[in-house]
Amino acid sequence: MALAVAGMAGGLLSCSQYSNKPLSKAYHNLTAHYNAYIIARDRLNEAETILFKTRQDNYNQILPIFLPVDSVASQPVKAQLDDAIKKASLIAERHQNSKWLDNAFVIIGKARLQKQQFDDAMEVFKYVNTRGTDGADKHQALIGLMRAYIATGDYSNGLNVADYLRAQPLNKQNTRDYYLTKAYLHQKKGEYAVAAAILDATFPMLKKSENTARLHLIAGQLYDAVNQPAKAAEHFSAVLHTRPTYDQSFYANIYLVQSQGLAKDGKKAAQATHTFNRMLEDRKNADLQDKIYYTMGLVEARRGNIDKAVAYYRKSIQTTTTNTAQIPYTYLELGKLYFEQKKDYVRARMYYDSSLALLPAQTPQYTEVTNRKKLLDEFVEYYSTIRTQDSLQRLAQMNPAALDKFLDDVIAKREQQSRNQAALAQQAANRSGNANNALATTSDLQPNERWYLYNPVRISQGRQEFMQRWGNRPLEDNWRRSTKEAAPALAGDNNPLTGANPANAINPAPAITTNPDPNAGTSGLTTSTKAQKDVLYAQLPLTRDAMEQSRFRMETAYYGLGKLYKFQLNQPADAVSTFEEMLNRFPNSGYKPEAYYLLHLSNEQLGRASGWKEKLLTEFPNSSYARLAGRSAEGAPSANAEIRAQQVYTDIYALYKAGNLTESMVQVQSALTTFAGTHIEDKLALLRVMLIGRVDGADAYRQALAEFVRDYPTSSLVPHVKELQSVADGPTAKRK
Repeated sequence: MALAVAGMAGGLLSCSQYSNKPLSKAYHNLTAHYNAYIIARDRLNEAETILFKTRQDNYNQILPIFLPVDSVASQPVKAQLDDAIKKASLIAERHQNSKWLDNAFVIIGKARLQKQQFDDAMEVFKYVNTRGTDGADKHQALIGLMRAYIATGDYSNGLNVADYLRAQPLNKQNTRDYYLTKAYLHQKKGEYAVAAAILDATFPMLKKSENTARLHLIAGQLYDAVNQPAKAAEHFSAVLHTRPTYDQSFYANIYLVQSQGLAKDGKKAAQATHTFNRMLEDRKNADLQDKIYYTMGLVEARRGNIDKAVAYYRKSIQTTTTNTAQIPYTYLELGKLYFEQKKDYVRARMYYDSSLALLPAQTPQYTEVTNRKKLLDEFVEYYSTIRTQDSLQRLAQMNPAALDKFLDDVIAKREQQSRNQAALAQQAANRSGNANNALATTSDLQPNERWYLYNPVRISQGRQEFMQRWGNRPLEDNWRRSTKEAAPALAGDNNPLTGANPANAINPAPAITTNPDPNAGTSGLTTSTKAQKDVLYAQLPLTRDAMEQSRFRMETAYYGLGKLYKFQLNQPADAVSTFEEMLNRFPNSGYKPEAYYLLHLSNEQLGRASGWKEKLLTEFPNSSYARLAGRSAEGAPSANAEIRAQQVYTDIYALYKAGNLTESMVQVQSALTTFAGTHIEDKLALLRVMLIGRVDGADAYRQALAEFVRDYPTSSLVPHVKELQSVADGPTAKRK
């Protein structure tokens, strides 16, 4: 007995984790597998399952093949991930000779990846690939490394790993994971056709499940994005046969009908309309009607039926219930239609503003929407300034008695609106106080019948009304003080104070009409009529200086609007009409040379003959715009012209060095016109700048430097000119 115990003890003592003896390896394989690896694997699977089940899929976007790695989303499963790392680490600490060592490191790498510990995850995956002993585990680690590279945006290294794996003999599981990861890589790069094709090769290796249904839905979205509706329809149909959730089957049907609705076959189009109507009648889709109407709008927009699309989008907004997730995307599509199709930039701006207020910041097109919103803000600023100043100038020229009556009418309309809003709030309060209708404000009523704060559409509408009246003001004390620029509140033709309400005209939700009690008190709604009238009078340009300032604002707005049409909006016809209107109203405008030049370019873009270039060369022959116009008309200068230009430059520079500034200026102006387009033109232009500084003073010199940077952006002299600008703008220069 003693010998047996001693033998067992000796056997156990010989089971070192560094021993390669069969008994030692068998012991560590057994304990590593059941005491650590299985627990770590199950904890990681549990975390991934929770993340998948609690995901928030945004069906307005192409779904990601893999759920994005998000440290916030992974917080609820932090305990599972930490436990998976802890249990897997035991194998590295106690079972170095176990065959499960590589698997343990892969689990650690995956858990670190979910926790956004990318550097640590990459180090672990690289270690397995370098030091691992099992080929399948090394391949699995490289697939994890691809995921880490994708998560960090390093697509180049991700592709390098993918190219290496493509030549390796992968097992079935690794082949499946490799295809999915590579498809995800191409999806992140925006290569949707490649990603969809790789997914096609993956489906034979997948079982029917919710995740497979999701991948079919993604494949359909990818094919739809590359304008292959037939292949998209195949995958949307496949979703319905792979055990989908209700949301997946609903959206698969929506996308499938959308694909059929775009078909040129009239029968299929009619069938799509019938299916949409049937879905609207299904009570299970009561909370999804906004999505159905939105999709109907998309179909009509792609068919070119813009007005019908707008009507469906508005219907989508009106049928929104408690879930407002669809609203920003509907507003965005409306904004696109008004921007790209109708060219109605004022309305487009309203819709982009409403969309941006609710659009999640992580949405892929968020930056694009923000940039377009800024462009439209600039447009509306110029447009509103022109209308406002024009109205104020006309009001200032009215007969005093007629003006006084007009302002009384404005104040009366404002007070009536205040009474209407007070009556509406009272109605909502009465309704909410009724026990039988306690839920009416949230669910039983149509959106346009709800109290203001329960209606997302009315909230957005109110925000638009505020900005139309007061502008984009910061949240601060005394925001309504009389020194604020509130002219649009008085002068806009479509302003709430003068009649129509632009927010009601533009917002899909109709205005709520009320019949307030005529005996209802109005105390506290308005200040005295005289005080209001004094504020309105203060906005009018009734003095010569005020009128000049108003005219200058209008002139500058015309100039900015014309440039916006020409360069940002690419609407040369509107640019032409805007600049022509500016020149008609302000014949002595300081922007005239540039306006002539842009009128010449815009007409040239439209393929129309015009005399603006000749007017520019005749009236402003020495301007930088005349040189630009001359340069664009000339072909490449000859070798002789280059030689002559060099000689002329040398002669003028000699005059400049000798102090003959007047003659130098005359000759350099002539040379810039004669030798436009030569290699030495920028040197001539810089010499002209230096002469201006000597002849016309500091202000003209700084302006000439700025014109050089604008007119010759690719010149090798620009860095030197910018140094001269820094010196000219410095404190020492300004004291002179």
